[in-house]
Amino acid sequence: MSSPVAVDIFVEDRTHEEFLVPMVLRIAREESVTISPRVRAARGGHGTAVTELELYQHFVLKGVTGTTVPDVLIAGIDGNCSNFARKKKEIEDAILAPFSGRLVVACPDPHVERWYLADPDSFCQVLGVRPRVTKRKCERGLYKRELADAVKRGGHRPTLGGIEFAAELVERMDLYRAGKNERSLKAFVDDLRSSLRTLPRVVRAI
Repeated sequence: MSSPVAVDIFVEDRTHEEFLVPMVLRIAREESVTISPRVRAARGGHGTAVTELELYQHFVLKGVTGTTVPDVLIAGIDGNCSNFARKKKEIEDAILAPFSGRLVVACPDPHVERWYLADPDSFCQVLGVRPRVTKRKCERGLYKRELADAVKRGGHRPTLGGIEFAAELVERMDLYRAGKNERSLKAFVDDLRSSLRTLPRVVRAI
């Protein structure tokens, strides 16, 4: 029997990790693919995320203990107010040849907190209040504050700024609605589904 599909999830910080891991598990489940997710985190946050992504690849190719080339590599790096296509290309340009056909880009535009807020209806089901999402702006920290504010208005204490509710939000999220509101999220979900469907070998969940 084939082993589970190895999926490395490279993230720039914990906010990405808390959202992407359950989302990847959900999409894999919906596609009936058994995966083994492994999180690889950048140490310097968004400022050095692309550089850290390059270092991660070199470590894997050198066979550093605990690393192997994954079947799928997900790179979760904020757009940070750059043009989405430009930022995606920046990430793709940092990918070495052995990883190029395995890459799925998760590039929230402009910051990942907008993905947490992407489906106000399901957000309300989980936290009891509809979030107030302002028009897309580049102000750093804006959506982090909006996420924490929504959690507080729902009567909860945002001990981790709201990211502690990520798994519940992802599970309840209507991906069609969320994708209409956040095109960068739709692009990621669509690309991940396509990648899982076209793997040369997959393990179908029973």
